[in-house]
Amino acid sequence: MNRKSLVCLAVALTMLAAGCSKPQAARPPQEVAVKAMQAMQQDVPVTYEYVGQIVAKDEVQIQARVSGNIAQKFIKGGDTVRAGQPLFEIDQRQYAAAVADARAQVMQAQASLSNIRRDVKRYQSLAAQGGIAAQTLETSLSQAEQAQALVEAYQAKLAKAETDLADTIIVSPVDGRIGVGELSVGRFVQAGSTVLATVSTVDPVQVKFSMSENEYLKFARMGNSPDAWGKNLKLFLSDGSEYPHTGSLEQIDRGMANQTGTLTMKAVFANPKQLLVPGMFARIVATGETRKGAILIPQRAVQEMLGKTFVTVVSAEGKAETRPVKLGPKIDNLQIVEEGISLQDIVVVEGFAKAQPGTPLKVIMIGPDDLKIPVAK
Repeated sequence: MNRKSLVCLAVALTMLAAGCSKPQAARPPQEVAVKAMQAMQQDVPVTYEYVGQIVAKDEVQIQARVSGNIAQKFIKGGDTVRAGQPLFEIDQRQYAAAVADARAQVMQAQASLSNIRRDVKRYQSLAAQGGIAAQTLETSLSQAEQAQALVEAYQAKLAKAETDLADTIIVSPVDGRIGVGELSVGRFVQAGSTVLATVSTVDPVQVKFSMSENEYLKFARMGNSPDAWGKNLKLFLSDGSEYPHTGSLEQIDRGMANQTGTLTMKAVFANPKQLLVPGMFARIVATGETRKGAILIPQRAVQEMLGKTFVTVVSAEGKAETRPVKLGPKIDNLQIVEEGISLQDIVVVEGFAKAQPGTPLKVIMIGPDDLKIPVAK
């Protein structure tokens, strides 16, 4: 058999084999195991979150009342200080000399006044006997008044000098923590202008945050005044932990900021252990209105793509079904669903990434306790 015959025979056998083979039946899609739970319905209080920053309730810049060189420093940056605690001492030598000089002037003026008063007493006796002219007595009385005025002037000068001497010891006006940028020994300070240090109060502290105009209008239209929602505020730190003390709204700005269109507010929180430090960021959580009969699903069941939100539900046939939803506020680890989910729907919580629409599901039902979801009693 030649080469051409062999090729024709191979082609024929291939066509015959293809014609005799049976088509393979399509395999049914395999079930995907998922965890799912029934949508819940509860009356829930709606919470609102705002990013805030810790600030000192009071921040005092300390300036000297007298000028001079810093002679001593009794603290270091970052120390916690008490009201009245000495912080710095300014060179006292010139102020101590001024006190000594003023005291000597007072003593000299008092001695002169004593002499004049003795003269007045003698002139009064002589005048009663007609021994001197009335003009002499009047002159003596006038001199006594001038001497008395001079004594009072020197006493005022002495009091000023003693005050200046006392002011060379600079004390903290408030309880708080002192800044780390305080001046060093030997630095000359000018009275009333040089800032020696800044002391910030540490307990309580304030949390500064802003509310948008739309949020403000929402609260106002619901009739929720700051007195209603501004109490029992919660604070969450940057690591996600909840601060153990609640706070209350203390200050509201007089109007919206022109550039940002937000209303600045400050809430006050106790800080007994000084955990909160100015400059830290935290989240303020305020409780607003109560939603009656809200439909709730776990927040982890929500999927987002291209700006849209949807969930995967178990259809009546036990298959995956993608459902677009309109979401409301978050409540802890739950999500309010305003449209797209009914109370009868079973929502996939885990495994939806493998469950394409139409995929048969092997559903493992779980409850709120499995996800540590609080349920209203």
